Amino acid sequence: MKAEEVIIDAVIEASRKLPLDAVKALEKAYEVEEGNSKVVLKAILDNLDLAGSLEIPLCQDTGMMWCWAEIGRNARVDIVKLEKLIETSLAKAFKKGLFRTSVVRDVMGERNNTGDNLPPVLNYSLTSGSDITLHFLLKGFGSENCSSLTMLNPTAGKEGVIEAVVDTMKKAGAKPCPPVFIGVGVGGTMDRAAVMSKEAFFKRRKETDLEREIKERINELNIGPGGMGGKNSCLGVFVKEEPTHIAGLPVAVTVNCWAERKAEVVLLGGYDGD
Repeated sequence: MKAEEVIIDAVIEASRKLPLDAVKALEKAYEVEEGNSKVVLKAILDNLDLAGSLEIPLCQDTGMMWCWAEIGRNARVDIVKLEKLIETSLAKAFKKGLFRTSVVRDVMGERNNTGDNLPPVLNYSLTSGSDITLHFLLKGFGSENCSSLTMLNPTAGKEGVIEAVVDTMKKAGAKPCPPVFIGVGVGGTMDRAAVMSKEAFFKRRKETDLEREIKERINELNIGPGGMGGKNSCLGVFVKEEPTHIAGLPVAVTVNCWAERKAEVVLLGGYDGD
């Protein structure tokens, strides 16, 4: 199968199906919730079934496409052709998958719709090996608008980081369609922390003590599914950390609704148009 076809299929599937661990988290939450919170989760789970069976997007906001290309240092790569591959594949996926067009240009003026959901947000980084891994995040803006960046004093430490994330959800309340998934970037510079907060969604591993504590603290807010109150305001927290300057402690929080829609495509050996 050609690279373009693989990307198209992966992105369309991401719009209709959630990762298995996200589905299991929703099912687990449904088992323990009561009243209106349980009703909300039942609607979410029913919606997932319908989206899969009817082959339609699981949310009307099909998001703005965020893409992170991890390029192996030994990969064959033509960046111009790689960008063309990404944009061409996404344009076809958006049309074939019945995506809503949600991207506008002239953002402080007329805000005219681009009509094709392009351009995506593209990020690049180098990694080991000879492959290129494309990470796609379908980012809805009901939750994106609740995201935050805090420049903490270096003495704030772990508790300061936790408070910054919890405070983000206190302010967000029911707006990001909870229960949510949270990505946290700690360190680097202001811009790097923000990017890390999205990269964190793709680096799955065993939950750390810090991630567990943040999740528990958010769940204590009693926002609950759909803002109805309950035990499950947050289903997962993912933290990525990098070194920073002695004078700072940047903390970026990406809020994602329960629809953690993402896809990964590996281009073996890289991509130079062949």
